Amino acid sequence: MDRFQAMATFIRVVDTGSFSAAARQLNIGQPAVSKIVAQLEARLHTSLLTRSTHGLTPTEAGQRFYERARLALQEADEAELAARGAGKGLSGKLRISAATTFARLHVIPQLPRFLGEHPELDVDVILDDRVIDLIAEGVDVSLRMGNLPDSTAVARKLATSPRSVIATPDYLASKGEPSTPAELAEHDAVLYNPQPSLWSFTREDAVIPISLRGRIRVSAAEGQRAAVLSHMGLCIASDWMFAGELKSGAVRKVLTAWQLPSIDLWAVFPNGRLASAKARQFAGFVETIMAKK
Repeated sequence: MDRFQAMATFIRVVDTGSFSAAARQLNIGQPAVSKIVAQLEARLHTSLLTRSTHGLTPTEAGQRFYERARLALQEADEAELAARGAGKGLSGKLRISAATTFARLHVIPQLPRFLGEHPELDVDVILDDRVIDLIAEGVDVSLRMGNLPDSTAVARKLATSPRSVIATPDYLASKGEPSTPAELAEHDAVLYNPQPSLWSFTREDAVIPISLRGRIRVSAAEGQRAAVLSHMGLCIASDWMFAGELKSGAVRKVLTAWQLPSIDLWAVFPNGRLASAKARQFAGFVETIMAKK
């Protein structure tokens, strides 16, 4: 039995809570996972997991082994990276998650450069606008925007973008351009479901709360982009979301004398584990990308 493989398999079982979920993430059969854990328990002469109808939980000994094994694998990863040298690149698999539109516009187009720097690295990308369970999905690092719902999350802020009121020239020619935040009440808005409808506009000491109204509400940023670019209304969005169109003139900002709350981009790492060297380097890569936006 390969000791590191056994530790990695056990860690995945604990993280996912079942043999079958661990097997799916490891791309091996469930019997193989069960056998590895059984061999590990026989080697250690102790039970590592408590099995019940609710799933698998580590025993007291299993929890101690889990924590030490995770640190050992992390140290092995770091030692291998140091021995290979910074110029040798990363290897293995990196699993990341990100919001669909942000990744499509800003991350995936840059992946060839990152993969070129690390020819022995494979990257799995999960695209989802929702906040997913990083441990259950086996994610090494997630790119999230806005406020983090979990204050205990291990996170690193990578960049900040202003928010703006954005519309196409055709929409503004048809409906008129608002000159004050209050005039937004007369306009059609394309609303993005996770975002609030009430926004605070500030200028010097003035603060004006405005509630947007619209006939279109979408559950994904891709839908908001498509509706705005089809001249169906204006929206409040990060400058990142329309970066190319703002540059080309396909959309433009209005009410530029007023400020809206900015939005932060975070690299979020799974709780209960050290961020891997691969995850940290990828986060730094994205930080470099966004610094040039």
